[in-house]
Amino acid sequence: MTQKADDASVWPMGLCVFCGLPAAGKTTVARALSDCLEKQKGWLCVRLTYDDLMPPEAFSQSETSQEGQQSLAYNWKFYRHELLVYLEHFLQALIKGYHYLPPPKGTEVTWKNFVGCLKEQGLISLGADDTVSCQHLINITALRPTYFILDDNFYYRSMRYEVYQLARKYSLGFCQLFLDCQVEICLQRNCQRTQPLPEETIYAMAQKLEVPNSEKYTWEQNSLIFKSSEDTLEENLQMLNFLSFTLENPVKPLEENTEFKEADRALCAASFLHQADQSVRRIVSQTMKNAKDNNLAASEMKSLAQELNKLKVGFLEDLKHQYNEKKQCYSSSILATNTSLFHQQSNDIAKKYLSGM
Repeated sequence: MTQKADDASVWPMGLCVFCGLPAAGKTTVARALSDCLEKQKGWLCVRLTYDDLMPPEAFSQSETSQEGQQSLAYNWKFYRHELLVYLEHFLQALIKGYHYLPPPKGTEVTWKNFVGCLKEQGLISLGADDTVSCQHLINITALRPTYFILDDNFYYRSMRYEVYQLARKYSLGFCQLFLDCQVEICLQRNCQRTQPLPEETIYAMAQKLEVPNSEKYTWEQNSLIFKSSEDTLEENLQMLNFLSFTLENPVKPLEENTEFKEADRALCAASFLHQADQSVRRIVSQTMKNAKDNNLAASEMKSLAQELNKLKVGFLEDLKHQYNEKKQCYSSSILATNTSLFHQQSNDIAKKYLSGM
């Protein structure tokens, strides 16, 4: 067993979320920030670049159908969640003074990537007698005030909130750095990459991007929005002071009654969204059946299915965000109103195909 690292006055730790569009310059700034904090403050910055840690299958799909796109989204969310599990697992081992062992469940390739990332940055090493059990020794001599920099797009607020919850659970510092970069510049940089993203992906992400809003969401108060530029971070005192403040003022855990309220709201949200999902699925199924009964051609049936599925995904996504914004349980009457609206939109789409027969 290693020495415990539970003395916050010795090793304060924080989670720093980098967010912004693809090719905004997040990884470049994250590297420069790490070097700056190392030189000027003697801190340790552990960079967790999601694009490097997630396996290729998280970003690829073998199908071109709407079902294939849904599978891609599921895989991507699965691996993102898995990385947070590994990070929490490491924090637990660090705080309690344990060896770092593989968690009970997880994909081998992601685990190897994550462990390799920690090894490269000097946090862990494989003991001479631990090659079979895969126990990794935590190098506590390398530890000092530490920031874990999570480098990903984090375009939805809910994605960033998961990291905030982790910081709150272990009383860590938390902050968000948002790179405000114009879409046109991101597209130009994207074209220069060895594996560029489709332009429509960046455009779609720009539409969905939720910029940190500290006035509306108190948990986002430690957010810094800045322009992507070539300026040296050594001269950016604002950023250094910002990171110092958030590290020295960790997130406080919720009181027990507040935790129960959060849990109740989460259960209410899951129930409401599940009911909404079931309702719109039935509407889509009935709309497709009506189209088939009207002898719609196979090619038209396929196009109709794709349009309805796209409508369904967007509709449920909007409901989820509306729910998160209002932070209250929805009633059955609100569910009925929304599904009625979806039913009307489905019928309008179907009429376009049936009117051309």
